[in-house]
Amino acid sequence: MKAAFINQTGPPEVIRYDDLPEPKPRRTQCLIRVAAVDVNPIDTYVRSGAIPAQLSFPWILGRDLAGTVVETGAGVKRFKPGDRVWATSQGAEGRPGTFAELAAVDERWLNPTPAGVNDEDVVALSLVGITAYLGLMRHAKLRAGEVLFVNGGSGGVGSSVVQMAKILGARVITTAGSEEKAQICRDLGADLVVNYKVQEVDSAIKAYAPEGVNLWWETLREPNFERAIPLLARRGRMVVMAGRDARPSFPVGPFYVKDCSLYGFAMFNASAREQRAAAADLNRWLAEGKLKARIDRVLPLSQAAEAHRLQEASTIQKTGSLAGKIVLKP
Repeated sequence: MKAAFINQTGPPEVIRYDDLPEPKPRRTQCLIRVAAVDVNPIDTYVRSGAIPAQLSFPWILGRDLAGTVVETGAGVKRFKPGDRVWATSQGAEGRPGTFAELAAVDERWLNPTPAGVNDEDVVALSLVGITAYLGLMRHAKLRAGEVLFVNGGSGGVGSSVVQMAKILGARVITTAGSEEKAQICRDLGADLVVNYKVQEVDSAIKAYAPEGVNLWWETLREPNFERAIPLLARRGRMVVMAGRDARPSFPVGPFYVKDCSLYGFAMFNASAREQRAAAADLNRWLAEGKLKARIDRVLPLSQAAEAHRLQEASTIQKTGSLAGKIVLKP
């Protein structure tokens, strides 16, 4: 089978696209004919060696997949050949990655793909959708009528947060770096979109939410707590889910005197059971048309190295060039 893999960590140029042996499903695994995968920032960190990881080379890249079951192990109960499925949280804890024509995935990590939902959309929402769900529902417990602010509402996680917050009945403020991206955010349901290149973001937030923001979702890798905390409402909450090396100053006094709370979480710490519970709601919202994927571009899997270059430029070099996910097709 064809796969995109590495034999050592390094820049995008270390990615190879070549033949590897086909996997064989174990007792509780399904063999998936992969139809679509996507690129996440964490993929680039693992490939570059920025995140220490135990990798057995050749290491197949990728966290997410969507495709069709072609074979099942003897112990599989939930799926059968022909079922369309999707998964995230692969490529970790010894599980192989997804950037290949075939992948063997334990059934506990698999979710059914709703009828009428295409593989590209469901894979683009897999990791970012579950991330948004866990942050909003499990950790910060967003409530109807509250005001939420999220940096970058057209990106992968940001667009999911905007849409889910609206589904939950919140009022949403977000930012964008161009009128094109601002319109994307409005189309996703954002109530106020601030173009940070031509508008003063903090004053716009204060004007819209004079009592403060109830939930501040920070997508930036270097959070500015000195700026954000004064904009929080009493008993406001903050979510941080990026920036492993960030060491920002933290104004403790202004934070605790308003009874504020800070939630940090990594999606990959969630168990398979927790992720399946999130996936059930994601599937329902997808099927109902309430949740839509933000895909920046679709490329062949053979261009995995170029996709990693684009992701690094947008995330690490902060070009903001992507408005959504990169999807790859084997």
